[in-house]
Parts: sequence; C-alpha cells; structure tokens
Amino acid sequence: MDTTAPESKEHLPMLFGSEFAATIQVEVCQKRTSAARAEDVKMHVMNLLQRHPVIYRDYTWSKFDNEFLQKHVNSVAVVDTEMHLVDSKAVDLLNSQLQLHIFQLWEDGPATEELEQDNEALSAASHWLLPAAEFQGLWENLVYDNEIKSNLLQYITTTILFSDMNVDSNVISWNRVVLLHGPPGTGKTSLCKALAQKLSIRLSGRYKFGQLIEINSHSLFSKWFSESGKLVMKMFQKIQDLIDDKESLICVLIDEVESLTASRSSSLAGTEPSDAIRVVNTLLTQIDQIKRYPNVIILTTSNLTGKIDMAFVDRADIKQYIGPPSAAAIFKIYLSGLEELMKCHIIHPRQQLLNLRQLGRMNFVKSKVSDLSLQLRDIASKSQGLSGRTLRKIPFLAHALYVQESPVSLECFLECLSKTVDRQFCENDIFISPH
Repeated sequence: MDTTAPESKEHLPMLFGSEFAATIQVEVCQKRTSAARAEDVKMHVMNLLQRHPVIYRDYTWSKFDNEFLQKHVNSVAVVDTEMHLVDSKAVDLLNSQLQLHIFQLWEDGPATEELEQDNEALSAASHWLLPAAEFQGLWENLVYDNEIKSNLLQYITTTILFSDMNVDSNVISWNRVVLLHGPPGTGKTSLCKALAQKLSIRLSGRYKFGQLIEINSHSLFSKWFSESGKLVMKMFQKIQDLIDDKESLICVLIDEVESLTASRSSSLAGTEPSDAIRVVNTLLTQIDQIKRYPNVIILTTSNLTGKIDMAFVDRADIKQYIGPPSAAAIFKIYLSGLEELMKCHIIHPRQQLLNLRQLGRMNFVKSKVSDLSLQLRDIASKSQGLSGRTLRKIPFLAHALYVQESPVSLECFLECLSKTVDRQFCENDIFISPH
C-alpha cells in the first residue's frame, strides 16, 4: 500500500494525471488546534483504513474509536471512488494505491480587499484563506452529468506539469484561465470556489495554503466608471503581491466576467463607452503578465458569453459549458438531500434508497426493495428544466409547504417532494408568461 503524500514535484502529476484513475484519494482534515506531525497522522489514518479495507462508495469517518484520531482529526474521507466502481461493486483499499492529503481548515470568513478612490474606500474583492471551513464539502455536493470536475482537475495537473518541466510557453501556449459559462443557477460560481478549495487540499504538499480572491466586477465598473481601467490595474497589483509568495496557491475568481470584458467591437461601434475598451485592455494585459507564474489560476464565469470580448475568450484554456442538470444528475441531488434529512432524523425511520447504478443492475424492475427509489427517479425525471439552485431548495420547500408531521416517513416525504416540483413549475410559469 503506497502512502506517499505529494511532497515533491515529481509526485505531483500523480494527483490527477495519467495514474489518477488507479489512485484512491484520501483527504484527512486535521483539527486546527492539533500540532501533531503529519507522519503520525498518516500512520493512524492508515491503521483506520486497514481496519475498513472495502468501501462501496465515497465514505467519511467523523467519529473514531482511536484516541489519537479523536484528539487530532476532524474527518477522514475517501473520495472520488465513483470512477473505480464502474466495473466493480466495491473498492479494495488494501490493494489500491492511496494518496493521503492532510490539511487544516481556516475558520475565518472572507476579508474585504479595499481600493482607495477619491478618498473613498471601494470594496473591490473578497479574500479567503484556503482550505476554508465554509467551502468544506462543496465539491462533493456539486453534481454534473459528465466529467466536468475531473476534467478541471486534469487541466490543473497539466498546467503544473508543463510549468515544472519548463515547457517553453512561446512554443506551446497556456494562460491559466478557466471560463465556465451557461445559464444562471447552474452552479458555476460554486464550482469555481469548490475547485479552489479542492486544489488547496490536493496540493497541500506543495503549497502551505491557498488564497481565493473573488473580484467584485460590478464595483470596479460602476461608481467610478471613468476610472475603471485604473481600478482594475490597482486590483491586480494587489494580486501580484500575493502571487509573489511562492508558498501560496492563488486562485482569482471573476464572476460574471462579461462585466469587465464587454466586447470592444460594441465600443468601437459607439454602442458602449470608450472606457470599456480601457478596462478590457487592462484586464488582458494583467492576465498576460501573471500567466508566467506557476502558482496562480484565474477562474471566470459568464451568463452572457455573447457579450465577452473574443480576445478574452481566446485566452481561456478551458471554455466549459455548465447547463441545467439532467434527470440522472437531479436524481443524485435529491438522493443526497434525502440522505441528509434521514441523517438528521427529519425523515424517520431511515430507509435504504438505491442509486441509479444499483437500480440498473435490477433492470429498474419494481419491487419492495426498489419501489421508493423508482418513485424518486420519476420525480427527478419530471424535475428537468429546474435550475440546480432551485433543485437544492425543493426538499426544504417540500417540508415547509406540505409536511404535516415530524418526523415524517420517507413515503410521505416523496409525495410532498412530487407536489413541490409541480408547484415550482406553476410558479415559474407565472413569471414567464406575459401578464
């Protein structure tokens, strides 16, 4: 069993690279108050895994019978197992290569980065130290239909590998820019934050900590419109100061990037003010300057890709569409919500729900074992068209609107869930239909 943590450059590509599919990721959250050595934590975690050599899905331990783990560790999570379960029913930890990532969470919330303009303070960005407690678990709870998350991790791996191997960027170009685009409510911003959090954990052997700077695009491009180009430059000067710390991973998030990258063709045609041109030019110049630093990633989102300047689009290495969830993704979202409600005893007694893979093995035939899971599948199917943001609220609304008793049975709650979905579509129609 390989327990080597990624503490050197030659180990780094294994995090998500060509050997990623054969590697089990184990994320160990060490208590902030703990001063235990990483080697000691690894030893006790390995003993825990040896006592539980087979798992059937991602699994997290938060309660321990080991005194050392009780004192020093918040949780041990075996993650990203789904790809290993395609052709098998279980993951054999004893005969797998393990990558252990030991990290501590920063409990403080975001700080505010301010810029001075005309003797006034402008809130220009929010600034987190990573990994942050408020983002813990966010990555695992984002559900997509394809390999979006693993592709993003693979992109970061290649970025690091090319930098480590001194690939000449004049021969092969990459810009460290990711653009996630799609309709509102599909989780683009959450995915950017979750990616920054995940990178700070997976690269904890390389960087002492991560930092996430979320730029407030609207602030930079509103009150002092004629000064927006200068404000963007000031903001990136602050970011440059952070990048200079080589022991820190810097993730820059520009949400609704079209606010800063409005197409220059519109400006030249006279439909947009000329200051928009200066802002775009400044932003592109700053991206070109910081892309040579190996410890920075720029994450951007957009709801209106048609308004983005093509020079910025061209600089994005990955342009990933994030669309509304499919029925399969919705099923997973609902399933995780119901599991959470059963864990909290809001739904009681606990009953087993099968995932889609297990239902598929039963050919989706109705039985006492599969009945409730098939009902959930039907609810997920008719929920298509709702945004991811709305879907996460459906279980809450179901309880608030229709549950008459506490705790509630799973059978009753599924009925309430179905009614809530129907109601949500009716409410949406009111806003869509002309008055």
